[in-house]
Amino acid sequence: MTSYLTPFAADLIGFAGSFCIIAAYAYSNISKAMDMIAFNLINLIGAALLTVSLTVNFNLPTMVLEVVWMTIALLGLLRAVAARRKVSA
Repeated sequence: MTSYLTPFAADLIGFAGSFCIIAAYAYSNISKAMDMIAFNLINLIGAALLTVSLTVNFNLPTMVLEVVWMTIALLGLLRAVAARRKVSA
């Protein structure tokens, strides 16, 4: 598989993804009233960015972890959006 990203660019994207996930975790620990849409969206973006970086610097266990992380975040995001719509209706 040929990648259009350099290893350095992939690392920068991976660091951005790591920052997103850490920021979401910190937010979940300091927030008094957590916005579940924001929390899950930031986690989803972070895992997606890390997945992009893993296409260059491949590591199977980490790729599996990120796919699972994205799946959980997407399910949480869908649930949070549905709950917000229910409250608005």
